[in-house]
Amino acid sequence: MIIYPAIDIKDGRCVRLMQGDKDRETVYSHDPVEIAREWERRGAKVLHIVDLDGAFDGESPNTGVIRDIIDSISIPVQIGGGFRDMKKIDLFMEEPKVARVILGTIAITEPQILKEALKYYGDRIAVGIDAREGQVAIRGWVEKTRIESVEFGKQLYDMGVDTVIYTDISRDGMLKGPNIEATRSMIEETGLKIIASGGASTYEDIKSVKKIGARGFIIGQALYTGAIKLEDALGFEGD
Repeated sequence: MIIYPAIDIKDGRCVRLMQGDKDRETVYSHDPVEIAREWERRGAKVLHIVDLDGAFDGESPNTGVIRDIIDSISIPVQIGGGFRDMKKIDLFMEEPKVARVILGTIAITEPQILKEALKYYGDRIAVGIDAREGQVAIRGWVEKTRIESVEFGKQLYDMGVDTVIYTDISRDGMLKGPNIEATRSMIEETGLKIIASGGASTYEDIKSVKKIGARGFIIGQALYTGAIKLEDALGFEGD
């Protein structure tokens, strides 16, 4: 399992949202580049970057900031938020340090783009399944669909998707622990490699996520508040 420190960017700042609500943000830094450097200094092997403006609106003012992060560190990143066409996917895939691009909304609204991206980039394309009450939400978690998360995961597996980032929106930013049962269902019923996200608050949470077979755990709020120390969290990595 891999620990992924999260860097969520909104209006050029490093923020955390509560339950994905863009009006309930806490700003942790006005310099996301320095945050990225700090996580690398403290031992992170890969970073998880989300362009929140891109996720909400499709368009984004944060491309330059994300480029600066990539240029300033030596470790790889995975990036999500606002990838709605092949042009933007291609732009970031040209960068060797981008380990994965994470597609969200278009996996639902324009699956042909997902298929094209998979054709060209294979397992460097991941999909984010963001769930609210067991159903997929899109457009920055604002719009809820009637698509069941596990069923969607099975469809993605059949399309050739290798890795999914699974987030229970109700847990994100709340420090109340991840939804272990829902994450377990995604792992056991879909055949996908699942990176868990949302709710990490204790080291027991990390143990629980590892025990159910998740391939990674994205941690945000708990790192920024100090509830979890990155150096200690990294001790849970490995098989």
